[in-house]
Formats: sequence, structure tokens, C-alpha cells
Amino acid sequence: MAVNLSAPSAASLHPVPGVRIGVAEAGIRKANRKDLTVFLLDPGAAVAGVFTQNRFCAAPVQVCREHLLRGDIRAMVINTGNANAGTGQDGLARARATCAAAARLLKLAPEQVLPFSTGVIMEPLPVQRIEAGLPAAIADAQAGHWLRAAEGIMTTDTLAKAFSRQVQVEGATVTVTGISKGAGMIRPNMATMLGFLATDAQVDASLLPALALELAEGSFNRATVDGDTSTNDSFIVVATQQAKHAKITSFDSPAGQAVKAAMLEVARLLAQAIVRDGEGATKFITVRVEGGKTAAECRLVAYAIAHSPLVKTAFFASDPNLGRILAAVGYAGIADLEQTKIDLFLDDVHVAVGGGRNPAYREEDGQRVMKQSEITVRVVLGRGSAADQVWTCDFSHDYVTINADYRS
Repeated sequence: MAVNLSAPSAASLHPVPGVRIGVAEAGIRKANRKDLTVFLLDPGAAVAGVFTQNRFCAAPVQVCREHLLRGDIRAMVINTGNANAGTGQDGLARARATCAAAARLLKLAPEQVLPFSTGVIMEPLPVQRIEAGLPAAIADAQAGHWLRAAEGIMTTDTLAKAFSRQVQVEGATVTVTGISKGAGMIRPNMATMLGFLATDAQVDASLLPALALELAEGSFNRATVDGDTSTNDSFIVVATQQAKHAKITSFDSPAGQAVKAAMLEVARLLAQAIVRDGEGATKFITVRVEGGKTAAECRLVAYAIAHSPLVKTAFFASDPNLGRILAAVGYAGIADLEQTKIDLFLDDVHVAVGGGRNPAYREEDGQRVMKQSEITVRVVLGRGSAADQVWTCDFSHDYVTINADYRS
């Protein structure tokens, strides 16, 4: 059961002018489920992406990188049930065949299509089923199908993930809508999921690659479920250029700041939704590290805590075995860390001071916080003024069950 996360409604998701979405049942892995999604983009849309840093990246990731270098992307094809990863040259050929099939139907060049896959690794992509399902997906394409798309890209997710915001820019309404999928094999080294974020804002295309990276850094790259970086992670940002305001040529401008803030808000909501729906998750945990010399070393400590199975299982059990957190701080990799300067808090409870148990700390106070569905762990390193945070969840019995049974 997802932690304080509800299913989105179609009415809450604003269509983005210049984007149409279609979904079909292609039987890629299982019958009678939405598993093939297409995004159709109007001419002139700018597209950028950020992808997994896993060196064993999937075939569609490799093809997407190639096609984005050429520009003028007009369509995206997403399948669930099969990751097309660990499939070698045959996988690349099948990813390219998917692009070619969509291009023929849409009268585009194959290089104008981006392919995405998610699901089981090391199995051949059933490209014939994708080709057979594409006409129905394209025929289904409508501007208001964001919820259908969010449902169509799910794997072990229990809920669809989709959010939308609108802001006023120079008297014009600008829309930002996004979807994502992910529940397990989640650890940032990009974004560890599939995510698609679109706006009708007019944004200079040259700004989009850096914007996509900044959005990922502020959202998906702060989310972790289990510390595993996927082979297929992809985060795509689209600006269709159809809003009625002057083109944004710098994000330092008031218009640029407003648009970027709305996009970052939606990206963060999507990233946090992935953690809230983490496989078997019962608690949503913010790990904030302050007082570091750099933000990078703060993240190092935050991830050591967030990835510790001992910490995560303690949170599941509501057991304030908080020495596990201090141990994770100690092995995070800061060679000159001084333990006598470290303070630890659970929400409002001051657990450790100067590297040792706070004399005023009572275990019943720690347990009170640990029983909550949302918890903040705050560590103060006493080394400087830098800070950063990540979002994670607990490890439950269901996490093991879900992943043990994933292919069955």
C-alpha cells in the first residue's frame, strides 16, 4: 500500500498543447493490460533527456541518446513488460525496429522517434507485438490521455503517478504535466525510473538539456528505494513552444524562474510518489544532512543511511535502534569526520548530541516518531554550512515477496 499517496484523477491532469497520447494493449508480457503507450509531439517541440549511468544500459537508452543528438523528435514509444536490456546487438536492432515501425505509421524518419522499455531484463523484446499494437495506440491518441499513459507505463507500481500544475507567465497560462513509473530497482544515478514531463512553455531549445539535468538533480536524483540503479532509467523533458508568451532565453528571468519552479515541483512530486509507492513500503522517510563541508558529502551520508538494510528494517518495525543510523554516518566515506561533532534528530526528538546519546532522550519518544508513516531523519555533521536531502522508504516483508515473485 502506497504511503499517503492516492491515485490521480484524469480531471486533475491538464492537457499540454502540442502533446497527444495513445495507449493500447499489445500483450507484450501479459494479456489484457495497458502496455504500449505513444506520445505524439507537434512540430517545433524541443526535447531533452537524462538517462541511467548504469554501464549495462538498455538498448532503448542507447537508441534514445543517438536520436536526441539529431533533434526534431516527434514521437515516443513506451512498452512495459520487457526491458530490452542485456539483449546485445539483437536488442538494439529490435529497439530500432520499433522506431521504424512507428515512423512508417506517422510518416516520420525513424530518428524522430524515441523508444522506451521497462520490465524484465535479458529477454528478447517482442517487437512484432509492439508493431501490431502501434496502430491502435496511435488511433487512441488524445490530448487528455495523461492518466491512461501513467497507467500504461506501470510495472510493479500499485498506483499511477501523475501530477500537473499551471502558472501565469506574462499574462499567458503555462501548463506543466508529468508522469512517472517506478517502485523497485530505484537508486539515483540519473533517475531510476521512466519519467515524462511536458510543458507548452516557449523555451529556447538550447536550454533544455541543462534544464532536464537540473530537474533530475532536484527530484529523481534525490529518491531511492533499494539502492539499485536500473538499466533503463530515462527522464524526458518536452517544451512544445505553444504558450502565448515571449520565448524564454534564460532561466534567470522572471518568466524562466516561474516555469522552472513549476516543472521542478511536478518532478519532485513524481519522484516522491515513486518512493511512497516503493515495493512494500509502509513509511516515507526524508533523510536530511546538514553542517557538511559540501553538498556532495551530505548526500554521501544521506545515501549511506537511506540504503542501509538495517536502518530500513528498523523503520519498518518501528524499532528505535538508532545506533544503526550513526553507524551508517560513520561508514559513509568521510575520512576526517569527527564523531564528537555529530547530532542526530528524529523529527523533533534530539537523539544524539556530540556523537553520543542525548541524556534527555527517551526511547518511547523515538518509538513515537518511528511509528509515524512519514518521518524525517536529520543529521548535523558540524563541519560547515552545506546541506542536502534524499527521500527513501522502509524495507518490509512485501519487498522480498514482490521481488522474489517478479517474473512469475
